[in-house]
Amino acid sequence: MSDRHIISFPIAGQRFNYRVAGIIIVDGHVLITSEDDDDYFMLPGGRVELGEPSHLSLEREIAEELDMPGEVGALVATSESFYHRVGEDFHELGFFYAVHLPGQAPNGQSPWLMRHDEGHELKFHWVPLAGDALETVNLLPRWLPDFLRNLPSHPAHIVHDERAPA
Repeated sequence: MSDRHIISFPIAGQRFNYRVAGIIIVDGHVLITSEDDDDYFMLPGGRVELGEPSHLSLEREIAEELDMPGEVGALVATSESFYHRVGEDFHELGFFYAVHLPGQAPNGQSPWLMRHDEGHELKFHWVPLAGDALETVNLLPRWLPDFLRNLPSHPAHIVHDERAPA
């Protein structure tokens, strides 16, 4: 097996990430996840590996993180996000796809699923789109809650900058 090269690298106190994420919505709920050492939630997914098409990266990440197959569908959005975390300024390119998890749906359990992946404990929760639950759990990037409640009919491109003005 060849070496894996995740597309995430530091440059002079900054970090570039290329990330894919799945938008999994069932019965008015969206599936979100958190890692044991983070104070925020995100959509399931991860970083793209060099030479790997983004939809295949997401398929791989869903299989690794949830230990179940996901059917990756249409591209919903691309994003350029700029933010500060853990002493670094991030420039992140994101590809967001619709994903279907056959036979899976919210069941009232919270967390819905717990898994270990790459040394972290991941917790998955089904959170209602209605109300302010997505803001309460600190879903990142910050543009996601409104976006998920109003999904576009065609792929969208979002540019979101949380850096302090110069």
